[in-house]
Amino acid sequence: MSGERLVPGDEAPDFTLSDADANPVSLSSLRGQRVIVYFYPAAMTPGCTKQACDFTESMPDLEKVGLAVLGISPDAPAKLARFREKESIAFPLLSDPDKAVLSAYGAYGEKMNYGKKIMGVIRSTFVVGADGKIEKAYYAVKAAGHVDRLKKDLGI
Repeated sequence: MSGERLVPGDEAPDFTLSDADANPVSLSSLRGQRVIVYFYPAAMTPGCTKQACDFTESMPDLEKVGLAVLGISPDAPAKLARFREKESIAFPLLSDPDKAVLSAYGAYGEKMNYGKKIMGVIRSTFVVGADGKIEKAYYAVKAAGHVDRLKKDLGI
């Protein structure tokens, strides 16, 4: 069930997913704007919280250069809403319960967890250009320090 990994130049798979308030959000509705799409395993876990808070803290810098952020996990909208409120997350969190979008981006598959191979979410981040093509693709990223590395790579 794991998808192929995407590389820069690939068309970003479009999607429409529910946000924390159960409103549909489509990648195509953001065409013309650069978008950071990142996939994380589970809301309210330490690494995912650190990453979401780092993105929230960086939103003014990212918005200044026209970048939007979408965070995607298999969590239900109600859990995403709790996560957003608890951590004051400043960007949409989207629910992908059947992991179709995760799979389309190659962000779901075999990974090592405490020395065991399991199927799960591969923490991944993509920068989608205004033209809808992948500009940057990062797989198996670490939660801590990733946003800083991303900003450095983007010259922010």
